[in-house]
Amino acid sequence: QVQLVESGGGSVQAGGSLRLSCTASGFTDSNYCMGWFRRAPGKGLEWVSAISSSGTSTDYADSVKGRFTISRDNAKNTLYLQMNSLKPEDTAMYLCAAARTPVGYCYSTAAASFGYWGLGIQVTVSS
Repeated sequence: QVQLVESGGGSVQAGGSLRLSCTASGFTDSNYCMGWFRRAPGKGLEWVSAISSSGTSTDYADSVKGRFTISRDNAKNTLYLQMNSLKPEDTAMYLCAAARTPVGYCYSTAAASFGYWGLGIQVTVSS
């Protein structure tokens, strides 16, 4: 009965900031990595960022590196994505995802590697 629920989306002006949250429930332990994906208009699912189970290892797509920061608070069972310097190109439906991993980190960024998904939340950046 794992559930992932995103929140914090909305509309912002270019250059603005937004923080997405993803609350997880149903996991019996913390042995899972988590990540963010997005689907922009006219594009397929794009991997954005990933974080290890402990939160000590992070990775980002080139398109967001330096602007986005992924983090997690396991005590609150919550994943975050801080998005700064937003661009119109960041407009997309953002989805959080989780993957079981015995090694603690996301060894693959492929969507198929993530077994648990939220429904997504819209982020719109206007110019």
